[in-house]
Amino acid sequence: MVSNVSKPRIGITTYLEPTIWGVWERDASLLPRVYLDAVVAAGGVPLLLPPVGTDPTVLELLDGLIIAGGCDVDPSSYDAEPHPETVDTRPGRDEHEAILIRAALSADVPLLAICRGLQMLNVTLGGTLQQHLPDAVAHDEHRPSPAVFGQTEVKVEPETLTGRLFGDRTTVPCYHHQAIDVVAPTLQVTARAGDGTVEAAEVTGHDFALGVQWHPEENPDDLRLFTALVEAGRRTTP
Repeated sequence: MVSNVSKPRIGITTYLEPTIWGVWERDASLLPRVYLDAVVAAGGVPLLLPPVGTDPTVLELLDGLIIAGGCDVDPSSYDAEPHPETVDTRPGRDEHEAILIRAALSADVPLLAICRGLQMLNVTLGGTLQQHLPDAVAHDEHRPSPAVFGQTEVKVEPETLTGRLFGDRTTVPCYHHQAIDVVAPTLQVTARAGDGTVEAAEVTGHDFALGVQWHPEENPDDLRLFTALVEAGRRTTP
């Protein structure tokens, strides 16, 4: 029997990358499966949003939006010169995600921004980025080695959405060499690592508009963020 109860539809932004599969070598829209599994496990339906043909009215079809992780944000989007370590950018994806972020906030669609997503959220709202975090914190524990996630303990601000979900501290998987520098005027920092790195921030005036610098999709045993997003989306589902 097919249920007539709609599950929240969660849009997720994707990469657009040169990709090889079988005998083919072509550009393709792709996303690590762990994002999809996390949304499904939390009770939602994942819908992919590739960075082509961007149309903000797609938010009318969605109950929630995830801005996924990925490559560095183009420094020109926050009027900065590129650092020597900023070598892998996708300006088209930046523009795509900025449009969707603004549309989600305008329509008050629940929004979860992950890693690069938090950086895009900050830049879209007028903030800037530290382009190579080891310059600021004198270590590389946030990205220990290629394709290896680190573990970071973060201290969480009370009386925030982040605090309600995680308590006063939590340990999270991380993989990034950039982070928020100047915080956008409408963002409230809600968690930091021990070295001061911004690990979570919320958009003021919204019930669910949260970005985290870590990678919650990499811990299938902790679905708190995805469950909260899906539940927030469920409240908007007819």
